Amino acid sequence: MSGGAVKLDVALGVEGGYLRRIGEVARAAEELGFSGLVTSETKHDAFLPLAVAGSVTRRLQLLTSVAIAFSRSPMEMAQTAWDLQELSEGRLILGLGTQVRAHITRRFGMPWGRPVARFREYILALRAIWDAFQNGTPLNFEGEFYRHTLLTPFFNPGPIDHPEIPVYIAGVGERLARLAGELCDGFHVHPFHSPEYVRRVVRPGIAAGAAEAGRSPEEVRLATSVFVITGESREELEAQREAMRAQAAFYASTPTYRTVLEVHGWQGVGERLSELARRKRWEEMPGLISDEMLSAFAVEAPPEELGEALRERYGGLMERISLYVQFVPGERERFWRRLVETLLGG
Repeated sequence: MSGGAVKLDVALGVEGGYLRRIGEVARAAEELGFSGLVTSETKHDAFLPLAVAGSVTRRLQLLTSVAIAFSRSPMEMAQTAWDLQELSEGRLILGLGTQVRAHITRRFGMPWGRPVARFREYILALRAIWDAFQNGTPLNFEGEFYRHTLLTPFFNPGPIDHPEIPVYIAGVGERLARLAGELCDGFHVHPFHSPEYVRRVVRPGIAAGAAEAGRSPEEVRLATSVFVITGESREELEAQREAMRAQAAFYASTPTYRTVLEVHGWQGVGERLSELARRKRWEEMPGLISDEMLSAFAVEAPPEELGEALRERYGGLMERISLYVQFVPGERERFWRRLVETLLGG
């Protein structure tokens, strides 16, 4: 079997009244051997589902991928994470992201500016607050962006059994990878990636940040979500392939993700896609994504071979992955169980 072991997480969907099925999904995922349950923060809050999942499971790790940092104060984030860590008996992995200026200022009505420096200070503030919670250390955090200097006993939740909360950050590009190397426990690689991009941009960035901080880059775990193309029939495979081609075209048209294309020498394709998107010629965009490009950004294999294909690509590169395939309790159990076992080396 190729590659090293890879943990497989369930990515919790956001459609179809999913909030009422969280407990069922979490219990089924734990029974099938998944390593964790991952929430995002798009249409719904990232933390509420994890509180439900944590109360009905005993082993499943609980991950945000990601919760938006700048829409909350460090104190608010610290308290929510602390409560989830206590509820789950130490199973939380706190994944944080910055979002972008428009969403932070116009959707959340919060300040924006110098996001990498602000993010660095945010993480330091979290850890200062957690230290005050656990050890009673006087809270005296004064930074450029955040100031936390008041925590009376009435508002201090106090120590918990598992106070070390892993902090992962998400990002695209070298600067946030360096920040992860300096301060964090893990880095969430954006789903629009290739193994070559991870090796040439993400890992060197983490290594540089770790060297500046005097720590080993091996302390920083990598996680990602994976685009997959799989199906029981040729027609199903072709439909998924074209849907993924359109998804790749969307991401490739966005300047934020141009770094991924540059690694492969495809920046010209990105520029043409951006122009088509600007002119709202959406139907022409997928045609610019070649089969070679698609194979760089997605894993294609029949269901019975998908686990081996994923392990071949991500073993030794990622500690954990989730898939852009919806998990439904009671459906395709043999497929999911085989996938979990193959990735973990069973």
